[in-house]
Amino acid sequence: MRLAALLLALYACLPLANANPANDHLDWTRNANIYEVNLRQYSQQGTLKAFTADLPRLKRMGVDILWLMPIHPIGKKHRKGKLGSYYASANYKAVNPEFGSMADLKALVRQAHAMDMKVILDWVANHTAWDNPWVKQHPGWYKKNAQGQMYPVTFTNGPEPEYWTDVVGLDYGNKALWDGMIDAMAYWVREADIDGFRCDAAGLVPTAFWNKARLELDKLKPMFMLAEWSEPELHEQAFDMTYGWDLTEVLQKIAKGAADVGALKAWVERPPKAYPSTAYRMRFTSNHDFNSWQGTDLEMYGPAYQAMAMLTFTLPGMPLIYNGQEARLEKRLAFFEKDPIPWKNYELQPFYTQLIALKKANPALAAGQFGAPVEVQDSGNDKVFQFRRKLERNVVQVAVNLSGAPQRYGGGELAAWSWKILTEN
Repeated sequence: MRLAALLLALYACLPLANANPANDHLDWTRNANIYEVNLRQYSQQGTLKAFTADLPRLKRMGVDILWLMPIHPIGKKHRKGKLGSYYASANYKAVNPEFGSMADLKALVRQAHAMDMKVILDWVANHTAWDNPWVKQHPGWYKKNAQGQMYPVTFTNGPEPEYWTDVVGLDYGNKALWDGMIDAMAYWVREADIDGFRCDAAGLVPTAFWNKARLELDKLKPMFMLAEWSEPELHEQAFDMTYGWDLTEVLQKIAKGAADVGALKAWVERPPKAYPSTAYRMRFTSNHDFNSWQGTDLEMYGPAYQAMAMLTFTLPGMPLIYNGQEARLEKRLAFFEKDPIPWKNYELQPFYTQLIALKKANPALAAGQFGAPVEVQDSGNDKVFQFRRKLERNVVQVAVNLSGAPQRYGGGELAAWSWKILTEN
């Protein structure tokens, strides 16, 4: 008995293998990039099949993770615009017929996997369309007003009230909803073999729900989980990665002349929140929200755009490319209507291909605990931001001119908004 008790005590002290997958992370995520797919606007057809035909091009570019914006049927009741918002789901267990069929999705995932790419689905757990079957089947799963009526998702904590009139909010005080939502998420893992989820408005849903969902989904297949939110607690159990709006804000200010090298140094030295060292942060210059509502890359960054994109690949985190950026997308894509990307000549595809290759070839640029910290260096010029990341023998050194005029620094001369990257192995 004493020996058994001793062995049990020793076992309890040993670290559990993959005890917290949200912190350990899957091997294929460490030096990865993520590519956001707006199916409606990706092609003239706007279908899963049309996108699947483009997978070889994305593979040649070096894309690792494909994030598909919501693929579910879109609600018709109180719909916005002609086609409605992707984020107003009318059925969690169906494919929007405008995009194709479940067979088309399965074929996409199979081909992506054969090319060593992964696929994650955009998931909207905070609300549904008014005509989602759950509204009638499970009215107790929805938030009600003082009169006991469902009402549009409403935000009153900002300077002006905000109403999402095409959707109704789910009530996570009802634990039956938790099981129903996890069952719906698990459906896509079982049926389509997807590799994870990008979770919309994740902070509006209880973290405890996400923790349970991650635990249950990982029983089916190890997941990669991305939260559209930035609170550190989401990294504790549920999510591998959160949105890095903090860096994007600094990059936009620098591009517009409202900030300088000092702002980027401050960002490195004083992170906005206390994230665990294991946290992946998603780095981006644009995404579907930014492009549709804030502006094109030209509007947001002007001639500084490529320098800012380069920093999203060389500073800590996982870089995102929004579909069309590799073709220098110069228009805001309509959100509720058909508005295809004008692909033209893929002008910036070589640029992104080189950045992806740089990321993959240098372990120091890996995300989370796998990469190296940023060491800010004195460039001798307050217009030039210089840093290095060193992991064992691998060193990546970056100098970037954050101004619209040529600048001299210790390493030579840089044209306006240009950079120099040196690597050692």
